[in-house]
This record gives sequence, structure tokens and C-alpha cells, in this order.
Amino acid sequence: MQNSPKKHAVIVGAGFAGLEAAKILAREDLDLTVVDSHNYHLFQPLLYQVASAALSPADIATPVRAVLRGLPSTEVLMATVEKIDPVARSVQLDRGQSLTYDYLVLATGARHSYFNHPEWEPLAPGLKNLEDATEIRRRILTAFEVAERVEDPAARDPLLTFVIVGGGPTGIELAGAISELSRYAISNDFNHINTKSATVILVEAGPRILAAGPETLSAKAHKQLEKLGVKIRLNQRVTAIRADGVEIGTDFLAARTVIWAAGVQPSPLGNDLGTPLDKGGRVLVAPDLSVPGHPEVYVCGDLAAVPWKGGIVPGQAPGAMQEGRHAARNILRQIRGMPTAPFKYTDKGSMATIGRAMAVAEFKGLIMQGRLAWIAWLVVHIFYLIGFRNRLLVLIQWAWSYLTFQRGTRLITGGPDRARVAHPGA
Repeated sequence: MQNSPKKHAVIVGAGFAGLEAAKILAREDLDLTVVDSHNYHLFQPLLYQVASAALSPADIATPVRAVLRGLPSTEVLMATVEKIDPVARSVQLDRGQSLTYDYLVLATGARHSYFNHPEWEPLAPGLKNLEDATEIRRRILTAFEVAERVEDPAARDPLLTFVIVGGGPTGIELAGAISELSRYAISNDFNHINTKSATVILVEAGPRILAAGPETLSAKAHKQLEKLGVKIRLNQRVTAIRADGVEIGTDFLAARTVIWAAGVQPSPLGNDLGTPLDKGGRVLVAPDLSVPGHPEVYVCGDLAAVPWKGGIVPGQAPGAMQEGRHAARNILRQIRGMPTAPFKYTDKGSMATIGRAMAVAEFKGLIMQGRLAWIAWLVVHIFYLIGFRNRLLVLIQWAWSYLTFQRGTRLITGGPDRARVAHPGA
């Protein structure tokens, strides 16, 4: 009797969910293909530190091939997935290539949502990948450089005004980081401008920042941001974004640097599965994370709507990692002829850093703030980083920044033409 051929599992997306699934399946007796449009795994929670010149892109990214090296039944492809056919069990790639699968893990994440205003994206970049982070860094640093050469205060003030749209974790971390950058890291670098006079404004359409967390956490974060000089505008919705500023309701705010942190939209690949989506475009998965009608297809991370406490599992790294591991284990159960298990989310709490020795954290009702929360934030993020090299480099960078108040990656890249696009008249 001949042995049955190996099953083939395909993972689309090498983010937190996809990579966790791959690390389990790659060590089993099956063929595995991991597909991602980039060749690296990105530690997204620290993207804002690249955008604010605290870390280098290489500090928070690790090549997928390096993570999965030495596993002969595993193939890594840098490719764009154009279509999924769950009936034919095929994944269509760019360049006319396709893959067939026995099991599929779809973990393609999410991108920015500009709420039906795609014209805002060039004017207010979001923060989801390394290209976004380096572009935001370029715009922030260019603003100070251009302001140094402008003598008219009326023309200089908009250059030193930074608007962040959205009061979630990304928004508050960016607001705090930019304020800290202007107040400390570059305060002695310029001769003609006072960088401490820069204005950082956080605009939130709802009644409080960090709306997904407890009100106590929101209040503490609000207080710490104001201590750093960030101006917070609640219950105010951006109605237009222009090259020279933003319209908030009927008011106009002159600002040459606007950053979008207000919303995300899941990958459009969920539409190919032929299954119901929630109002946000996420796939309504079965309790075991599979797609209804297609038990061989699993959806994880930001693309999945996984019920939890009357809502869905938060779109954060801990949830995505748990889902990726669970999907992989269910695939192994299916291969072995066992029933799949329902997913149970373990809440790891939430945390956000606001500045030097300033952070907020919540775990099972326990609220922390200030230095203690900041230390907890450091430990957690160092732990979750992939690779000893990255952990060591990030730890050294943070220690250096803490002791010297400096940022080590204040590089402007992208060329003068792009600078003029972001800052007309530069």
C-alpha cells in the first residue's frame, strides 16, 4: 500500500497570524507555501518609532526566509495574490502563476480606510508598512528643514503644525512621539527656529481617545498627552484634507503635515471567498476560524471577524498570533482525521506608549500609567520582536535615546521632488 501524497497548505500573508501558522505547519509532514508581497515580516506595533526617527526600518523587520530557513518542505514566495478560487482550491498570483492547495490560511491584514475619500491619501499618509513609515518620517523632518529657511512667521507656523487624525493607539503614539521629537531630540539642532514651539494636534471624531479601551485608560492617556503639549480635539470630524491643511467641521486648520490614523479596511481578498462579511468588510468566520462552506480555508488577523464579548477580537498582534496558531493546529487535526476545535481568545490587555517614561496599560481591569506602564511596554515589545539581533539593536537604541534624548535615524530620503509635493514652496 502506497503512502498518501503530502497535503499542501498555503499561507497568504506573513504578518503576525500568517507567520505563527507557518512556524507550526513548517515542522509537520506536509508541503507548505508562504506567500507575501514583501520578503519580510514586519513588527507593526513599532512602525510609529520608525516614522518618528527613533528606530531604523531594519530594526523591526525580519526576512521571512530567515525565519523559515532549513525547512525543506517549506517554500517562500514574494508575490501578490490577485484572486482566490475556493471552489477550485487555487490561489492566483501575479505573473500568471497559480497555486493549488488542500488547506489555505488567509491572513492578509488591512490597509487604511479614508471613508470614501481616496483623494486624501497622498495628502495624509497612513501607517501600515515600512514605506508608510519612512514617508511620514520624511515629511516630519522635511517640515522642520523647510521652516528653518522661512522668515515669515505666518508662513512658518503651518510648517510647524502637525495634525494626526484618529485617536486610537497609532494616533496617540504618533502624537506623543512627534511632540517628544520637537521638544527634546532636535531642540538644539536648528539656528533659526524654536522646534519646541511646534504644534501637535490630535483630532478624534469620538468623545474620547483610545475608545476601544476602558474610560480610565483613555483619561490617563489624555492627561499624559496634554502634559507633552499635544492639543486634543474630541468630537470633531475631519471633513476635508488639502495641501495646506485640514477642515474640521466648518473650521480650517493650516498644517503642512497631516497623518492619517483614523480607520482601516480589510484586504479585498475576503470578497473572493463567497461568504458573508461584516459591515467593516471582515470575513464572518466559523467558531473554528474556518470559512462557512469551506472548512479547508481559515481566515485570521485583521481580515477575520471573530466574535468576542459582544464585539470582535481586537485587531492587534496578540489576537492575530493566537488565531494563526489555532488555525494551524486545526489544519493538523483535519489531516489526522480529528474534529476541529473552536477558537478561544485570551485577552492580553492593551497598552500604548506616549513618550519618555510615559505609557498606559490595562490588563484584566488593572490600569497602569507612567514609568511602570512604560517599562511593561518595553518588556512586552522586546519579547515579541523576532530575532536576537533585532531585540538587541532595539534595546540599545532605546537605552541611547533614554539617556541622551536623541533619535538616531533622522534621515530624509525620497528626494527633493517628493519633498516639494508634501511641502509646496519648499
